[in-house]
This record gives sequence, structure tokens and C-alpha cells, in this order.
Amino acid sequence: MSLHRRRFLLILAGLGAAQVAGPLVAAAQAAVDPKGAARYMREAADDLMQAQRIGTVSSFQKAILSHADVEGIALYALGQYREDLQKAQRPSYFKGVSLFMARYFADSSRQYQVGKAEIGEVTIDDSGAALVNTKVTLLTGSTYNVVFKVARDGKGYQIADINVLGFSLAYMQRGIFQRFIAKNGGDVNALVEALNR
Repeated sequence: MSLHRRRFLLILAGLGAAQVAGPLVAAAQAAVDPKGAARYMREAADDLMQAQRIGTVSSFQKAILSHADVEGIALYALGQYREDLQKAQRPSYFKGVSLFMARYFADSSRQYQVGKAEIGEVTIDDSGAALVNTKVTLLTGSTYNVVFKVARDGKGYQIADINVLGFSLAYMQRGIFQRFIAKNGGDVNALVEALNR
């Protein structure tokens, strides 16, 4: 994979969400309406484009908190260390995860700006989540096919994962976080502190 494509994958990770694979979507959950999922994804894409125009960490964090399942993403990313996260640490950890995504997106999007996102076909997977196929065009003219996994929560819809070039961004972030924890002797608090610096 070229460096350009790898960096683009990491940029999209800032959508958060970016970033969560199938385990966050319960199998028994009611299926998402394809038309509703497409409308929602158009709204989410517009909010992310607006965040890009503003270009600040806070603008991206606002969009991420509005559209991504941050708590689910964060817990999935801990993997085997999930049980080591104390209940009292959760708010700080969730805030740190949203900041992690927003900071990276704000930094990277300056070089790889998205010009438009065209919502395409929507299918429903075995878990009942919608897979929203989206053609993303950078201002440079490069195009990528991106699949947003959109699931229902109690309030409506949320982005549960992003798949770019066959890679789940949820899975990629999980690897980053688990490697960091392992290098710090299995101390989840070290990750929480690092995310909130």
C-alpha cells in the first residue's frame, strides 16, 4: 500500500470512527432502513465537510461526537484490556478517544482535503446495520470508495465503522491502542493520560 493511501486511511479514521467493527452492532438489533441510513449519512457527511472548512480540533470533535459511536468505538479499541478500564476512568477515556480522532483529522485534513462525498448504494448486513457505499473525492481529484457502517442506537443512527480499501478503521485503531497499552506494561491509565494530553 502506498504511503498516500495509508495516510488517507488514517485521515478517515478521524471520522470515528471511525472506526468500529461488527462487534458493536448487536445481532438482534432491528435492521436499519436503507433510505433513512442514506439520509443520515448525507447529514453526517455535510457536518464533517463543515468541520473540515473550519479546520479546528473542536469542529471535528463536535462532528465526531454528533455522529460516531464514540463509547462503542473506545471500548472496542481496548480489546483484551477492556475489563481493566475502571468505571471512573470511562468519561476521561471517551473524551480522550474523541480528541485523538479530532486532532488527527484536523491535522491530516489540511493536506488531504475532501472535496465531496457522493452517497451510493445502501445494503443491510447480517447484523442489521446499513453499509452505505460512498464515493469520496479529494480536492486533488483522487477518488476512493468508502463504506460507512451505520447502526441504530436509542436516539437514531450512528456511524459504527468505516471501511476504506478493504480495511476496517475500527480494527486499525484497536491495534494502535493495544500496542500502546502493551508497551506501557498493560496500564490502561497510561493510554487515558496520553489521549488527554
